[in-house]
Amino acid sequence: MNRAMSTRDGSHDFDFQTGRWHIRNERLVKRLQGCTEWETFDATLTARLLPGGLGNMDEYLTDHWPGFVGMSLRIYNRQAGTWSIYWASNQLGALEPPVVGSFENGVGVFEGRQELAGRPIVVRFTWSSITKTSARWEQGFSPDDGRTWEKNWIMTHTRIE
Repeated sequence: MNRAMSTRDGSHDFDFQTGRWHIRNERLVKRLQGCTEWETFDATLTARLLPGGLGNMDEYLTDHWPGFVGMSLRIYNRQAGTWSIYWASNQLGALEPPVVGSFENGVGVFEGRQELAGRPIVVRFTWSSITKTSARWEQGFSPDDGRTWEKNWIMTHTRIE
């Protein structure tokens, strides 16, 4: 669907995320290497809205990697009706290229081009099962321009009251 022709205002699609969350992470140990070993660990996330309806940002903390801090920055483009999601961590030291997309029927799909160990890939984030107290995020990588996908990270969010 052409978002420019849509009358839907998606600027509040990530409002659900505002607040504090416990996250159960399930993460593939190695990506795009035929690995089937998953690791699980806990994290917390605190999200807040940005001023003027610009979007939101969150802080992601886990003891899984000592001293690790990550953050997502989500910016809404009202003219295009799309979100750009940027990720940064103290391990990366920079913003990764964004994944871009929107929500339809309660599911958000966001894709972008990045590199993994010098190899071009397509990255997909999928948000689903969103309620006031829970949400699911999945990440997938494609080495072949989206023909095949490897799901490599699942986060199950539970709101901290």
